[in-house]
Amino acid sequence: MKPGMKVGQEAAIDVVVTPEMYAQFEGNVVHPAYSTVTMVYHMEWAARQIILPYIEEHEEGIGADVKVRHLSPTPAGEHLTVKATLTELVKNKIVCELEVKHGDTFAGKGEVTQFILPKKDLREKIEQARTKSV
Repeated sequence: MKPGMKVGQEAAIDVVVTPEMYAQFEGNVVHPAYSTVTMVYHMEWAARQIILPYIEEHEEGIGADVKVRHLSPTPAGEHLTVKATLTELVKNKIVCELEVKHGDTFAGKGEVTQFILPKKDLREKIEQARTKSV
């Protein structure tokens, strides 16, 4: 991991809610509003923005934990800002707090934990999981 990552760093992504992001199961829309599944995706993507500049060629980031509270519905066309703030950095463990807002309203809050590991170790873990399932 490259040096320079510090607690307090922030990263954000901007999102406009589309019907593809609605709460749905097996193609059936449950609510015409931003889904929790999509919120988790965007939280992970915003948190990944924190680590991307620090990953070396032989490394990769991996998600380890996500905590999410979906606080209010957001319909299609609404603009969301998903902001990650680095709150804990211990060796290769990175924890970010997340806020998802549309205007002044919190759509969600959460936390994402990631680790930066050698790609070789990740490949080995994936292969071990594959052989255990056979």
